[in-house]
Amino acid sequence: MEPFLAVGKLMQKREHEVICLFPEQFRDLVEDSGMRFASLGSEFMEMLESNIGKFALGGTGSKWKKIRAYFKLAQMQKSNNKLMIEKQWETIEREKPDRIVHNGKVMYPVIWEVAHKGTTIMVSPVPYLHYVKGHTHLAFNSNYGEFLNKLTFKIANWGLVKTIVTCLKWLGITDIEKRQIQEALDHHDVIYTVSSQLFERPSYWKDNLYVLGYHERNRSTNWKPTDELQAFLNKHQKLIFITFGSMTNPDPEGKTQIIMDILARNRLPAIINTADGGLTEPDSYDKDLIHFVRTIPYEWIFPKVYAVIHHGGSGTTHTALKYGCATMIIPHIIDQFIWNKIVHEKGAGPKGIKIRQITTKTLEPKILELVDNPTFKKNAEELAGKMKNEDFTEDFYRVITE
Repeated sequence: MEPFLAVGKLMQKREHEVICLFPEQFRDLVEDSGMRFASLGSEFMEMLESNIGKFALGGTGSKWKKIRAYFKLAQMQKSNNKLMIEKQWETIEREKPDRIVHNGKVMYPVIWEVAHKGTTIMVSPVPYLHYVKGHTHLAFNSNYGEFLNKLTFKIANWGLVKTIVTCLKWLGITDIEKRQIQEALDHHDVIYTVSSQLFERPSYWKDNLYVLGYHERNRSTNWKPTDELQAFLNKHQKLIFITFGSMTNPDPEGKTQIIMDILARNRLPAIINTADGGLTEPDSYDKDLIHFVRTIPYEWIFPKVYAVIHHGGSGTTHTALKYGCATMIIPHIIDQFIWNKIVHEKGAGPKGIKIRQITTKTLEPKILELVDNPTFKKNAEELAGKMKNEDFTEDFYRVITE
């Protein structure tokens, strides 16, 4: 949600009315930011947080069990998609907005673009949704050679158009053709909210595709640390911050215990953020070595730590590097594997391991490499200096409003 909240705050500061159409679970996040909220319902997030969702996205088990979990998740998602497209239609038709800024998971804005050309802007906080030499589409996360790489983008586009055509049937819309949907996808503006230090815009892209830096809002204005947290920070000079953000998994207690055992054995002080439940605070532990938090503004804590271990969300990746933190990613789902690769290629940290592959044997050497190799910190700090000089605010605003 964060990249879109940042867009909302930018537009709000320039006296535009902003409505955030998000899953119900994020109502407080929007309203606390002073913007209007419209609900996509709670079903999508409930699906991700279900046992099937957790297993499919981060559980351990045989390949066949994973495949069955994916199929069950796909069946659940079909009904959720129908509910969400109906809510998108209801809200957009009621509000009749001048501009729609949307991500790639919502379909009705593309349909709206057919009849209202130039009024929708897709924002992607992750790269590789449009063809880039040497890469597959984000969903494939590989490099098969140019012919097959190009084919993955065509397959992804075919699937997207097919999904939108299905949405037209659900909504009873009969006067829009597949050709018009493809034209809307080809010609509407797309902004990648990604730092150019991490993903450079290809020179061969069409003029409607932009890479305009990472945008964030200030979330620490009314936040104050506890006395215990401040004392912990004052006590330790070289800290690790660990979080799985909004990602959950089937065994948070087990994953937390593995991490704590590694920290204790190597006497590595750390702050662990339990966030949405991917990690948990046990009843007893060494409070001189480990401090748990439930929520904390990253822009407040990252300048105070040496390294960050996280799930690999676009926002967390950008913020950690922006503040010069040596970084290791424990990827859970699709785009997080891309950030894992990018961080490693930039020399800002070791290549992390999948959440379902975490064991003491696999994770311990990675954590030790993260804190013992000074090159990671040095490279992260160099990236931070370059990222802080990026300012695409005016370009971003121009693309949305013109």
